[in-house]
Amino acid sequence: MSAAPAPPRILHLHSSFNPGGKELRCVRLINALGGAARHTIVSGMVGEMGAAQRIAGGIDVAYPGDFPPLQGRPWPARLHALARAMTGHDLVLTYNFGAIDACVAHTAFSAAYRLPPLIHHEDGFNEDEVARRSQRRNWYRRIGLARAAAVVVCSEGLEAVARREWRVPRARLTRIANGIPTADYRRRPRRDALVRVIKRPGELWLGTLAGLRPVKNLPRLVRGFAALPEPWQLVILGQGPEADTIRAEALGREIGHRVHLAGHVSDPAGAIGLFDLFALSSDSEQAPVSVIEAMAAGLAVVATDVGDTAAMVAPANRRFVVPVGDEAAFAAALAELAGAPALRARLGAANQAKAVAEFEERAMIGAYRALYSAALGRPL
Repeated sequence: MSAAPAPPRILHLHSSFNPGGKELRCVRLINALGGAARHTIVSGMVGEMGAAQRIAGGIDVAYPGDFPPLQGRPWPARLHALARAMTGHDLVLTYNFGAIDACVAHTAFSAAYRLPPLIHHEDGFNEDEVARRSQRRNWYRRIGLARAAAVVVCSEGLEAVARREWRVPRARLTRIANGIPTADYRRRPRRDALVRVIKRPGELWLGTLAGLRPVKNLPRLVRGFAALPEPWQLVILGQGPEADTIRAEALGREIGHRVHLAGHVSDPAGAIGLFDLFALSSDSEQAPVSVIEAMAAGLAVVATDVGDTAAMVAPANRRFVVPVGDEAAFAAALAELAGAPALRARLGAANQAKAVAEFEERAMIGAYRALYSAALGRPL
């Protein structure tokens, strides 16, 4: 009787592996695969490996300290080193532009080194490409993705960009919607679920979940919140370099006592249900997981019209998705829903039903499992 084949070796190349949308999705997929695969994870930023703590015990995973740098000048010697480092694996997974040099190395040397198939994942853009993509980066992506077995995007907007600007053929382009375990978000959280702030009786919370980065434009959220009356409080879950800017905006409007930066939350499902209304103030998103989490928790959503957000929320909620630059409309949407508890409840129920129907984690995991299995030529 022949022995079962060894689990495939999957190499993950991230610009950073600190907790974030793409990193935590990767962790959920690794955990779902269990013992069906062995994993090697590389972060382009030395030491940024916080998401590794979420990987379940017993899974075969390695974190090499001597992998060639993912960023730097694309000199031939460096690309050769990246290509050589991919040998010995059965599948290479790259994530976002921070890993595109590895894609270029794969394109250039896949034949010479008999490299395994590569699947590239794109989740969005940095601040400098919100309005218009860099032609130099577009050109570089075209080279890097020329021999990719597949390119995965999470939104219709990114799908259009990949086809039009990066010239990815339709046959190699796959859109997989982000998913979460929606049932986890239906549980009622404790009032003290957050370490830094406790929900007091009678308070109403406008909340968001976001990295404190310029592209999230959280000062816009503070300005929109400023006109809401007591007992409304603004609670921001997340961490990042914009914390002082957000505090300054709140203090300048004399609402610092009602704006709470609660820091990173390791279990959003155990906290987001404390909100009475959810807001997204970003300048750019694709298919924001935070909106899906809010929907799953049964919340109405006020958002800027970025990425697929308007299509993600329930139809009745769409009039509260406003143009990005229209701060008056954003503030008016917040004010209307803050003063209409029955409407908030109806929209929240509709959003929750849509989240369960369209953004369940099981469907996302199944789609990725099928894609990776096809590339490997064997089931995972």
